[in-house]
Amino acid sequence: MKKLLILFLVIFGFGDEIQKSYLQSYNYEKVGDYTDAIKVLIPLYKKYPKGYTLNLRLGYLFFMDKKYDNALKYYKNASLILPYSFEPKLGMMRVYLTTGEYQKSIEIGYSILKVDYYNYYANLYTLQALKLKKDYKNALAIANKMLTIYPTDITYLVNLAKIYEITNPSYAKEIYEKSVLILDPNNIPAKLFLNK
Repeated sequence: MKKLLILFLVIFGFGDEIQKSYLQSYNYEKVGDYTDAIKVLIPLYKKYPKGYTLNLRLGYLFFMDKKYDNALKYYKNASLILPYSFEPKLGMMRVYLTTGEYQKSIEIGYSILKVDYYNYYANLYTLQALKLKKDYKNALAIANKMLTIYPTDITYLVNLAKIYEITNPSYAKEIYEKSVLILDPNNIPAKLFLNK
């Protein structure tokens, strides 16, 4: 049935309409015009309110446009359409991180990690939320876990060092000097910390 619907949309030109709207949206996004990137998709949304990709894209664009309530609405819609998908949940985590609702971000993160223990972004956003809540013990556990499988990942190394900036500054210095700056000689957080 779904294949017939897609075939019908393509044969009668609706596929072109969808593609054209998405292309316009991407072009507006490239220049930072999130309002118009959203506007060109709204007519599609009115026709296809249960489109997973459309809801996900609108959630992202509203997030980028700093309209967080709208972003959550569309991310939640996408999550209802495909409940097992991580993408809208990760989007919600970003919204909650940005709006200071760290516990909600942590809860979503842990729900993803129950299914996919090493999910890169669920771990990263959970770690960031834990750091912001000053739960350094659990943030450190995530950083160390992820560095066992991504030992040269700058993002996780810097997060590890930032935890130690607060809990053990001499070890933070060592991480920056012996790991971060070797991999990324122009790393700004490392240089800022070492030039204090």
